[in-house]
Parts: sequence; structure tokens; C-alpha cells
Amino acid sequence: MSQDILVLYYSRTGHTAQLARLIARGVEEIPGMRSRLRQVPPVAPVTELAQPPEPEEGAPYVTRQDLIDCVGLALGSPTRFGNMAAPLKYFLDSTGAEWASGALAGKPAALFTATSTMHGGQESTLLTMALPLLHHGMLIVGLPYTEPALSSTLSGGTPYGASHVTGAKGENAISEHERELARALGRRLADVARRLGANA
Repeated sequence: MSQDILVLYYSRTGHTAQLARLIARGVEEIPGMRSRLRQVPPVAPVTELAQPPEPEEGAPYVTRQDLIDCVGLALGSPTRFGNMAAPLKYFLDSTGAEWASGALAGKPAALFTATSTMHGGQESTLLTMALPLLHHGMLIVGLPYTEPALSSTLSGGTPYGASHVTGAKGENAISEHERELARALGRRLADVARRLGANA
């Protein structure tokens, strides 16, 4: 029976969504594991405007049931001043009921991000994204240096999670090393989730 890893992201220009799809591919390289791609809706200063029930493009919007059903979570956001983007923070701030019920406690989680510049806050974003997940009782999974691309990359990729350097105008395609590391993160997360499930 397949078990779902929730790959949840916010993406404004599409780069974080590309990383999400690569992580999802990595998840599905582990036998018995399946990815569930979801995104969070944007937020706007005009709160009276309701969002459509489904986005015009990309993955469906996340539901509370997605959090309950998943056996692991990959969480992604572009960097905003060294932190996650507001839509993802808004969503996480609304998960008090899941925190109270322990819906995510004991499940593994991994992180991913994209920045326009090499030193644009990738690591601080990944680390601050981990904080609410630790409060939920999740087990953070990173990228070990046994992944050769982590020592070879000249762009994105960190021990704290997968990442991509987009360029100031979004002109950079995801590099081969960034691709390798995103898929490796998906595999690692899915493998940890599978092992935890087998020992439960």
C-alpha cells in the first residue's frame, strides 16, 4: 500500500514549484512511497477577496486532511529577507488544531527554497522554516555530505535542504547539482518515512 509524502510549497515565479516536482520524483523512487504535490494560496492585503477554490495553475491547494494523511512533509518557499514567504507562514500559523492533536508529531520533514542571489538567505530560510515543524514534533531530515553533489555544487544545495539560485531576473535554470540534490532529498525523506512506518 502506497504511503504519501506531502510536498507542500509556495511559489511565485515557478522556481520553487520546479524544486517541488524534483523532490516529488525523488520520493517516488522509493518503493511503496508516493508524493502528493500541494501549494498554499497567496495572501493579499485586501482580505475581502476570496481565493478561487483551485489555483489556475500548478498543484491543488493544501487541505487539513493532506497534513493528517501524510507520513512525511517536504516544505518549500522562496526566500523573503532570509525567511519564508508570507503565504506559507500564514498557512503554518493556522495549524494550531493540528499542533494540538499531534497530527504531525513523529513524522519526518525536509525543507527547500530558492533565492535570486547566491547569498540571498537560503540557509536562514531553511532553518527558520524548520522551527514551526519542530514545534509540531516533526523530525527534520537534511542532506548529508555523503551526497557527492553537495561538495561539488557551485549554486544551490545545502545540508539544511535543497535550494536553487534563480538569478536576479529568474534567468538561471536549475543546475544538474541542484537537481541531483532535490531528488536526493525526496529519496531520503521517503526512505526515513518508510523506515519509521516499518518500525511503528
